[in-house]
Amino acid sequence: MLTVYSDAHHAHHAQFELIDGKLVPPFEHPRRAEMLLAQVQQANLGEVLPAKAVGLEPILRVHDPGYVAFLQTAWQEWVAAHGDETDALPLNWATRTMRHDRIPETIDGKLSYYSFDAGTPIMAGTWHAATAAARVALTAQQLITDGAAAAFGLCRPPGHHAARDFYGGYCFLNNAAIAAQAFRDAGAARVAILDVDYHHGNGTQAIFYDRSDVLFVSIHGHPKQEYPYFLGYEDERGSGAGEGYTYNYPLLWGTDWGMYEEALTDALQHIQRYAPDVMVISLGVDTFEKDPISKFRLRGADYHRMGAAIARLGIPTLFVMEGGYAVEEIGVNAVNVLLGFEAAS
Repeated sequence: MLTVYSDAHHAHHAQFELIDGKLVPPFEHPRRAEMLLAQVQQANLGEVLPAKAVGLEPILRVHDPGYVAFLQTAWQEWVAAHGDETDALPLNWATRTMRHDRIPETIDGKLSYYSFDAGTPIMAGTWHAATAAARVALTAQQLITDGAAAAFGLCRPPGHHAARDFYGGYCFLNNAAIAAQAFRDAGAARVAILDVDYHHGNGTQAIFYDRSDVLFVSIHGHPKQEYPYFLGYEDERGSGAGEGYTYNYPLLWGTDWGMYEEALTDALQHIQRYAPDVMVISLGVDTFEKDPISKFRLRGADYHRMGAAIARLGIPTLFVMEGGYAVEEIGVNAVNVLLGFEAAS
């Protein structure tokens, strides 16, 4: 299996995030991608290719132009207002009874308008790294469009929490959604996205919620217990033309492989009935039992089983890297999915 990687992810290396009432070093950091790349190479998974240059057009097919412009200039505006000693974090959010139809002029207001958490800092290299991750996904997408049966986009920062016009959850540009739209623009009539990250892919769901040409299926920690809390319930099935093209499998803390496999089997049956031309996997391995910010109990060998189950659909498949914060094991677990897929293909 071909892997696409860009060293530009190192440009995003934040100082801290706000979690559990404390400012701590971010759980999402460059070593995650370094460990993934090392394991891809150690396992002899296949050739590692660089990301190709692309313009903004594929990004703007998914993301709001105003939001993209904000990401391009946010750091410069933050430095002008506050200096460069700290990363940029929002001050507050527009919630119930507040207006959502006006975008503030100041950087503090813009950060609050375009984000949904305080755990996703912006720094000098954020835009560079985020666009590099999108290029990784698009380069891997093109490999499959050109005939490859599968490819791995080793993306960092991740993307599935980013919606059309807001960021959060360590995500700025939605790499999986950008790739899915690129498949459609390249001629695929139907695209399926399977999100196996521990956290619900709220951004991806929102982007395609009213569409029938992209099926979104997610298996994740139950929002009544787990971040991002406000999306990912079973009754969210799509709207308008997209009604019936969203499936959520929220699972409770303590879920092990037996419980997870039941949900995965049902999810894959929905995808099989949909009969997509191509499938995008939002690959998060924060379902691992030792992950520091998650509460599922999957083990290393379970990821091999997961990859094999996905492969049995026989659909061209793009894997896009999302979460996973047990850094010592992230490469082994993610590559186990890919090796399981290869063995069953």
